[in-house]
Amino acid sequence: MSIWELLLAFLVVLLMLVALLANVLVLMCFLYSADIRKQVPGLFILNLTFCNLLMAVSSMPLTLAGIIYKSQPGGDQVCHAVGFLETFLTTNSMLSMAALSIDRWIAVVFPLSYHSKMRYRDAALILSYTWLHSASFPIVAASLSWVGFHHLYASCTLYNKRPEDRTQFVIFTGVFHALSFLLSLVVLCFTYLKVLKVARFHCKRIDVITMQTLVLLVDIHPSVRERCLEEQRRRRQRATKKISTFIGTFILCFAPYVITRLVELSSVVHINSHWGIISKCLAYSKAVSDPFVYSLLRHQYKKTWKDIINKILKRSSINSSALAGESHNRTLPQLNE
Repeated sequence: MSIWELLLAFLVVLLMLVALLANVLVLMCFLYSADIRKQVPGLFILNLTFCNLLMAVSSMPLTLAGIIYKSQPGGDQVCHAVGFLETFLTTNSMLSMAALSIDRWIAVVFPLSYHSKMRYRDAALILSYTWLHSASFPIVAASLSWVGFHHLYASCTLYNKRPEDRTQFVIFTGVFHALSFLLSLVVLCFTYLKVLKVARFHCKRIDVITMQTLVLLVDIHPSVRERCLEEQRRRRQRATKKISTFIGTFILCFAPYVITRLVELSSVVHINSHWGIISKCLAYSKAVSDPFVYSLLRHQYKKTWKDIINKILKRSSINSSALAGESHNRTLPQLNE
């Protein structure tokens, strides 16, 4: 193996381990906290977490084996199953992010009617659509034998080996990425930009009230005034940073891989195999970033995880105290003897 292949293999191992750990933490928080389970967005986050976990235990290990052995890992049936699952999980993850953005849009733009517009039944219907949408493309690809081991990405994915099907495969690939990546990106941009518009409007109202208060409070200490102005700046930047993170991570992780897949369809451009694997790793990195972007860095999940740690530490301290008490009781009779 070359140094590049060693680095790529190490990168896949790192992504796989971090994705497993981070998504398991999200799943533990979901199972532990009743408040998180009651929230409608929790269903979308749970679906996204399962997609990321399945990606980490199915596609990533086979990609690692493909990098190491430079050939198809396992038999054709295993590769076809993993390629089918990889296409399904990638599409499902994209649509789950779009569903989360729709939920945030309704909650921010229509706060008074949110509970009537986004109920568990509505979330279940949206998830049902994402599953049907995600399953339709790999079913078509599998029926036409367009799933297999692709050396450019060292993974089992969409792949056409028959030259006579090239035109149909090009059309299928274009429609697939348009209705998965592009559709999700359009929904993300539309909903989050609407959310940002409302957030900026509220920030302006708060800023006006704050400035009026500062003008009336003539004797206010300069340090207090400075803290108020600093909080204004942070408030204006907070929503922009969050929305930039949601859209930016989606584009950064998926766009290079999707563009590479589309450019690959042209026989004129030659794509380096190392870049193909790197673009695949960038797509895998979404399974690593999602737990932090949508869950673990939020206050509610931080509090839940702290509660879990405190409960584990408290239980261990109680057990250690009980063991110490038992050993003390055993030594007393021996000393009396």
